[in-house]
Amino acid sequence: MKKIITFLIVSVFTSAFTLSVPVRAEDYKLSMLPRYFPKRIRSMIDPLAGYLSQKTGLAIKPVLTKDFTEYENSIKSGDIAIGYQNPLVYAKVSKAHEVLAMAIKGAGGDKFRGIVIARPDSGIESIRDLRHKKIMIVGKTSAGGFLSQKITLSENGINTERDCDIEEASDNKQENVIISVSIGDVDAGFIRESALHVADKYIQPGSIMVVSNCAWLPNWAFSVNRNLPDEVKNKIKNAVLQLKKEGPVLKAMSLDGFRPANDSRYDILRKLIGS
Repeated sequence: MKKIITFLIVSVFTSAFTLSVPVRAEDYKLSMLPRYFPKRIRSMIDPLAGYLSQKTGLAIKPVLTKDFTEYENSIKSGDIAIGYQNPLVYAKVSKAHEVLAMAIKGAGGDKFRGIVIARPDSGIESIRDLRHKKIMIVGKTSAGGFLSQKITLSENGINTERDCDIEEASDNKQENVIISVSIGDVDAGFIRESALHVADKYIQPGSIMVVSNCAWLPNWAFSVNRNLPDEVKNKIKNAVLQLKKEGPVLKAMSLDGFRPANDSRYDILRKLIGS
């Protein structure tokens, strides 16, 4: 009888102790489409994750993905709860994620565009000169490093995939496009306008030039998993919209700020990819 009573006391005490242990806060993984090298991506999202964690009281963990495909798959699988990606990738993952805010940067504000670059001695002086040329793009899912240019070439009667020799950059990096153009491995390159100088320390001065500006697109989307509780979504959205222009978080991301975003702004991308 004493053994039974002792067992019951121990069981009740153990249960009470277990119930009193605080439940560990869930980690909400935050990531960014890897259009730069890992060190730079880390420098951009670590301050954001720290700010959001402090501002919202949520446990937000910055994570990296190796390429565009892994990033997209991680969003769709639900592994990444908070994402920051170009408009094309957002359109592709928007069944899993919903946009909360849109990036604001420079003269373009809430829109951006790609450019075409070439060597000054390439003989390429306009969009029409790109037909039958070997062109390096950031990747098929890169908005500023492919889609913007694809639209502009189409407007000039050139089907990018059919009329040009297209090669994707290693690791989908803007820097790799610039370097390849600089050393003459390809005739021309497609990059985002704001990435023009990201590889300056790796190339000879004057070894690339801008051939043309290309079509404007809606800016990058800051999004969250659609299944997150509304309370969590609102906390994150409010925190992002309160970021100060001259503050360390936006400086790290090279942005002027964020504005509220409407999902319909990205319909143009959905039409282009048939989604």
